[in-house]
Amino acid sequence: MAALGLVVLLAVPFYLDSFWLQLGLFVLATAVAAIGLTLLLGQAGMLSLGHAFFVALGAYGYTYFASEGSADRVGLGLPPALSAVLAVALAGAAGLLFSPVAARLRGIYLGIASLGLVFVGQHILVNAESLTGGVNGRDVPGFSLVGLSFEDVPGQTTYVLGVPFHREERLWYLAVAVLLTALVCYRLLVRSRTGRALRGIRDHEVASAAMGVDIVRYKAYAFLISSMYAGLGGVLLALAFRRVIPETFGMALSVEYLAIVVIGGLGSAGGAVFGAVFVASLPSVLERYMTQLQGSGAADAGGLTPAVLAKFVYGAALVLIVLLEPGGGAALARRLRRRRGKAGKPSTAAGSAEPVPPAP
Repeated sequence: MAALGLVVLLAVPFYLDSFWLQLGLFVLATAVAAIGLTLLLGQAGMLSLGHAFFVALGAYGYTYFASEGSADRVGLGLPPALSAVLAVALAGAAGLLFSPVAARLRGIYLGIASLGLVFVGQHILVNAESLTGGVNGRDVPGFSLVGLSFEDVPGQTTYVLGVPFHREERLWYLAVAVLLTALVCYRLLVRSRTGRALRGIRDHEVASAAMGVDIVRYKAYAFLISSMYAGLGGVLLALAFRRVIPETFGMALSVEYLAIVVIGGLGSAGGAVFGAVFVASLPSVLERYMTQLQGSGAADAGGLTPAVLAKFVYGAALVLIVLLEPGGGAALARRLRRRRGKAGKPSTAAGSAEPVPPAP
């Protein structure tokens, strides 16, 4: 199944148009950032409502490091690959600075404290115009790696097996590679000593401390790694959108990431990917294919627009998933595997009689 999924991901750019590729890039970027939150909430048991702040640091950090300075905008003009690494490091440093607060708070109190990061970030993004572009945002520089540019060149089109490869097709493979690397790193971390310590802190913090686990240090690890995942997702998000604006990284984005990890299943990287596909793509897909359900009048005349109808369907789907399968997509996958395992076991009916013991 994993090999089949990889083949499908590699073949996607050859069959889908720009709309689906653009939506797919958004989903892949969201999945990378969601893995960081599922590590923090599902493995360490630390609630964070400030995930959008660290995503914004990755997006705006890459834009600042890679952009050339001008009369009204500041920038360092560094190579794009180095800029991406520095943006991820910037988000990680911010998470490490917040970790002392996280080590002293738990539950909803930690969630409220982390939510303050989003409000502080919004204030900075709107008012630091020379750095962020203010309310109108800022254009994102193109990406290149070892001399390979991922941007379109006017008058030049690259063909692969007869299919034109534009910016979206190239970025698709970059985002897939980043997501696969993020999944492998998550799996190695969860199976390591650090992962076991984080789960011990989640299940019983006092008992873990009594066994010698450094609570403050491991909580700092969790916030550091989670914020780096968020920063990496922010870099991909900026490349997918081509322009970053403060409105994108508000409180609604933090709530969206929380919904992703709950729907996917707390602590499951695969569940985070499933939740990202569902939450990030469903509104756009519904809005595209439900135009025929639009009311005869305009929105101000009482007609139900596809965008509003999509929000109703999206909200109802979230409620149904949480009610029918509280464990999310990960629990559903485990249930299906158990059923498949039971179906594959050999029967002990006729034809499989027990061996007869030897005569004395």
